[in-house]
Amino acid sequence: MKNCLNKRFGTIAVNKGYISEDQLIKAFAMQAKQNVLEGKHRLLGQIFVEEGFLTNAQVDEILEIMNQKLCS
Repeated sequence: MKNCLNKRFGTIAVNKGYISEDQLIKAFAMQAKQNVLEGKHRLLGQIFVEEGFLTNAQVDEILEIMNQKLCS
């Protein structure tokens, strides 16, 4: 039986070298703060683009990877 996993957006971005772990933590903090204070949930990809950490093309590439199942 194969074990299939979907990877997380931030993990893929870090593993591809597109962002640093510090940038990921900053984006998580921004996301959490907005969730709590404004009741607004923003996607990490949107935050990364707005902060200049990723391009739209990189976001699309990561989303494509996320849509693929990685099986071992």
